[in-house]
Amino acid sequence: MKNSGRGDNKSPAFEFHWNLGTEPGSAPDTLKTYAVVFHDIQNSSNKTTTDTLHWSAFNIPGTVKGLPENIGTGELPDGTRNGPGIAANRGNRIPGYFGPGAGPGPFHHYVFEFYALDIKLELPANTTRDELLKAMDGHVIGKAAWFGRFPSPNPQ
Repeated sequence: MKNSGRGDNKSPAFEFHWNLGTEPGSAPDTLKTYAVVFHDIQNSSNKTTTDTLHWSAFNIPGTVKGLPENIGTGELPDGTRNGPGIAANRGNRIPGYFGPGAGPGPFHHYVFEFYALDIKLELPANTTRDELLKAMDGHVIGKAAWFGRFPSPNPQ
C-alpha cells in the first residue's frame, strides 16, 4: 500500500540488472540513460485507446544501478526528469510518481516499462508519452517490463 495512490504514494525501489538471454551480463558501453513508463493498462483515457499514464521519468543516468524508493518530483539533481502523468492531471504542478489507485472492477493491471537508451533525451519535463516514445525510437538498447495488479476499492 505504501506505493499506492491511496497509501503513501511512494515510488518503489528498483534494481537494474543486465541479462543476455538467461545469463547475467554487463551493460553495453553505449548505455547513456534509462527511461521508465508506468501505466494502468486496464483504463482508457478520454474515450480513446490510450491507457492511463501514471508516471514517466527519463534521462535517468546510465551509471545508476537502480532507482531508490520515493524518487522525488520534478527535475532531479542527477538530470532525471519526471514527465507528466496522472499527478499532473490532478492539479499537481510538479510532475512525479502517482501510484496505483484502481478504479471500478475487481483489479487493475499495471506495468512498469524500463528502457535503456543510447542517448540523453533533449526533451522538456512536460513531454507527453507519445513524444517520449517517439524520441526514444531508434535508441532503445534494452527493455524490461514488470507487471502487477492492484485490487479496486469498489469491485463491480
